[in-house]
Amino acid sequence: MFALRTRLTPLYARGFATAAAAETQKPAADKAYKVVVIGGGPGGLSVSSTVSKLLGQSQVAVIEPSKVHYYQPLWTYVGGGLKSFSESERPMGELISPQADWIQDKVTKVNAEENTVTLADGKRIGYDYLVVAAGIQVNWDNIKGLKNALGKNGVTSNYSADSVQKTWQFIQDFKGGNAIFTFPATPPKCPGAPTKITFLAEEAFRNLGVRDKTNVIYNHAGAKIFGVDHYGKVLQRLADERGIQTNYFHELIEIKADDKEAIFRNNQTKDVKTFNYDMIHVAPPCGPPAFIKESNIGDAAGWVDVNKETTRHNKYSNIFALGDCSSLPTSKTAAAITAESGVLKHNLIADLEGKTVEPAKYDGYTSCPLIVGRKQLILAEFSGYTGTPMETFPVDQRQISSTAQFLNKEVIPEIYWRELLAGRWTGPSKYREAMAPFRGKYD
Repeated sequence: MFALRTRLTPLYARGFATAAAAETQKPAADKAYKVVVIGGGPGGLSVSSTVSKLLGQSQVAVIEPSKVHYYQPLWTYVGGGLKSFSESERPMGELISPQADWIQDKVTKVNAEENTVTLADGKRIGYDYLVVAAGIQVNWDNIKGLKNALGKNGVTSNYSADSVQKTWQFIQDFKGGNAIFTFPATPPKCPGAPTKITFLAEEAFRNLGVRDKTNVIYNHAGAKIFGVDHYGKVLQRLADERGIQTNYFHELIEIKADDKEAIFRNNQTKDVKTFNYDMIHVAPPCGPPAFIKESNIGDAAGWVDVNKETTRHNKYSNIFALGDCSSLPTSKTAAAITAESGVLKHNLIADLEGKTVEPAKYDGYTSCPLIVGRKQLILAEFSGYTGTPMETFPVDQRQISSTAQFLNKEVIPEIYWRELLAGRWTGPSKYREAMAPFRGKYD
């Protein structure tokens, strides 16, 4: 027995050595970059455009599976009959910086300890720095029956590239009855969007001559119409004046399309209530992309776990995040991304250049242009961290303004396409500072 063990010992030793070597030898990346950006949305394109110009050809990669880039804030106007869908889309290849490499695939995992990203096709992409700008995941399946009903028989959503093109048709075809609009229990991208289409539809029903036989119902899973009372009180007053029935803590849990019934759960009392609908616009539940949690780079809720001031990851110093997928506790809007991108780029570029500088700090700035009519808009600008107004112009921006509507509908889209995606626009902070002496105090 002793002799047998003696003969086998070298075999065991070689086996352990091989296993140890396999653990220490990490698979090589198929290709490596100085900076890898996950996502071809406004955050990812803004950062990659700036950084690729700094680093030069093929030092930056943008991982994005989609062939088309959508300016989604425009979809409220598309659903409200004020813009064409084609105005909201551009080919992705035209927007990614020519200095950056476009990897047209989906990320399945970030291997933060190895500084690699795994793609759906199995390839591994190495990085020195990683920027996660993966957007938000729309969870259509979380509402029973919704996915199959969407885009048919009065069921629509401005959060879908397909069904947003049906919204205005359904509004125009509406002959009266219950028109229901919903707001989910989870933070959606552009939290003002469900409210905006409610107001636009109500106005359209008046113009179409069917308002007197229409119940406009806004079932909101939250506690109030807008999170910042400075603007929310004005919105609630307008909703009351226009006869919009607001029901709070009402979360949509099921669509029964055959019976045209929408099932809601009261999140205070836990009671379940059925509403009949003739048209329903659904703002779907949203959440973080699944790969974030699976990669162990997320917080408890699954968002990329970053410092709320510097946008740098709280554990991995060479990872940054911005936009909807990040843990930054502000509203998930394109306006927030403008300010976030400026902070992130300042801090990332300092690292890339090996400089020790005072880090830039994000103050939570966001904007939610609250459309309340075809020529009516309340330009809400505030800190998502404190709820304090951060208005650009020296007027009370709670007032309904046709000028603000023109700015949001015609000017800001041009800034988005020409300046933000090219990395040149980082928000209106300089203009806000310049106009500060002419601005009165907030009440």
